[in-house]
Amino acid sequence: MKQKIIDMRNRPAFLHDFFGATPSTPSYETAKWLNQRVGSKEPEHFRRSYTVEGYLQEIDDAGIDFAVVVGRETPDLTIDDNQVAQLVKQSPKLVGLGSIDIETRGVESALAAIDQAINQHQFKAINIEPGFGKPARYVDDPIFDPVYQACQHHKVPVCVMSGPTTPDLDYAHPNAVARLARKYPDLNIICFHGYYPFVNEIVGAAFRYPNLYLVPDMYIFQPGAELYVQAANKFLGDQLLFGTSYPFRPMQQTIDDFIQLGFRDEVLEKVFYGNAARLLNLGEKE
Repeated sequence: MKQKIIDMRNRPAFLHDFFGATPSTPSYETAKWLNQRVGSKEPEHFRRSYTVEGYLQEIDDAGIDFAVVVGRETPDLTIDDNQVAQLVKQSPKLVGLGSIDIETRGVESALAAIDQAINQHQFKAINIEPGFGKPARYVDDPIFDPVYQACQHHKVPVCVMSGPTTPDLDYAHPNAVARLARKYPDLNIICFHGYYPFVNEIVGAAFRYPNLYLVPDMYIFQPGAELYVQAANKFLGDQLLFGTSYPFRPMQQTIDDFIQLGFRDEVLEKVFYGNAARLLNLGEKE
């Protein structure tokens, strides 16, 4: 039987220069460099997603059932909800997440954007990136409380993005997200990039707080990431989710590599599909 797959972090290259949309530019070279850094065998593979058709073909060829498209709203990079909404209309396999920068928007605008993301665009979660703000903030800073409360009201998870590309790694440490999980025990918190490189710390936090969900995506193949797999085979099996981080790693290669990491069969099914389907309330998308 074919393994069902939900890719929790997937964007086409054409969506923004940040993803390598324009050859012979610094952003293109950065996308290529990051692919090389995380082990892509074909570091310019993302050129195949320069069109909607090419992007969807990549998803189909990899056998992915749902690809979760997350935009960004930070002072330095915006891929807004309307762009994501237009993209996910192109296929029932595409699932959108909203992105909010409450620091820039203010509370009233942020709450309106969350309401639109959930009720109009039918997005499945809200993404924030406190460590990339100006000023950078910890995820448990009270300025974000209206976002967390709104997510609870709408019964959707909040996603926080934090990893080694965070400008100041102090803001990439899991201490703050552990405090957040304690403060909001009924809020499901999805951690993109799995708080790598602080693997021991985030695994310890997830042991304590079952409302923390980890998506190590492309970093699960890096040195020191073996603990994600070991923990999933013990206690973390319901809290780990699969993601390719496309276009920064090829979809098919990432799936193939992931299968070889050493997950128990029953755990692999949860990580590839079951956990995300439950968390995002994904059945057959209408």
